[in-house]
Amino acid sequence: MDNKKVLIGIFDYIVITIGTVLFVMAWTSFLLPNNMIDGGLTGASALLSMVTGVSVDIWYFGINVLLLILALFILGQGFGIKTVYAIVLSTALFRFLGDESMRCLWSVEGEMLYVGDGILVPIIGGLLEAVGLALIILRGGSTGGTDILALIVNKFWPVSIGRFYVMADLVVITLLIFVPGHSFTDVVYGYITMGVCAYVLDMILLGKESTVQVLIFSEQRQQIGDYITHKMERGLTALKAIGWYTQEERQVLMVMLRKIELPDLVKAVKEIDPKAFVTVVPANNVYGEGFDQIKTGITRKKKKE
Repeated sequence: MDNKKVLIGIFDYIVITIGTVLFVMAWTSFLLPNNMIDGGLTGASALLSMVTGVSVDIWYFGINVLLLILALFILGQGFGIKTVYAIVLSTALFRFLGDESMRCLWSVEGEMLYVGDGILVPIIGGLLEAVGLALIILRGGSTGGTDILALIVNKFWPVSIGRFYVMADLVVITLLIFVPGHSFTDVVYGYITMGVCAYVLDMILLGKESTVQVLIFSEQRQQIGDYITHKMERGLTALKAIGWYTQEERQVLMVMLRKIELPDLVKAVKEIDPKAFVTVVPANNVYGEGFDQIKTGITRKKKKE
């Protein structure tokens, strides 16, 4: 069992490494050489690099370190060695692949990856970025940045994390129009990249739905329930059920999760009880703590008759 866990751990890091390479190449090979950006921390780092002349990798690493420290004090939690690994590896790859000596991997005229039609550059960049991020997320990693900032903001301001992502991306991309040498066309390309990346990432992770309802049938429900409660910090419900064939009463665990949390849960359940039976159903409009807030609008005062 120990050897199996080691092999799974090695496989996780191999996949995260491949995902990180694809994520960084989306920027160094397609977006940055063509003066395009996407949203998030990487987009903000590219924006700051254009204004200050300081390389993207320095801004990317510095801001991530600051956010990790803030998260430690404000949220009281770490983000795991896989996230730290992805951040450090991304920083090194931005320096290596973004260097002039690696121009052969840039999508510029005369090089192997050159794309003649300009509209295809943000599409390819967004697609490559989404695949890379999906591989990282599916193996329990993260590139930090907006993920951390969204959790910090959500702690003090009741805005959904998904909405924060969209707002942050739009702001970062729109600011590009104020950078000398850039036009509204570059901003539109940024919006295209953002849309392609968001759509493809959504499709890879779980389809169009952002939240899922999970039912877990297992004899090890106590251990699985403790993992969900203490490790994932999610509430869950034990439902009474009767097996029709055996007529035995047992409990079924039900939990609502964000789609990006699903791989962690499935992996944990498989390790705890390989014979467990798990069903996953997309859920729309989930309201309550940890999900979206119920919005009722402003109550109008009744007019006096």
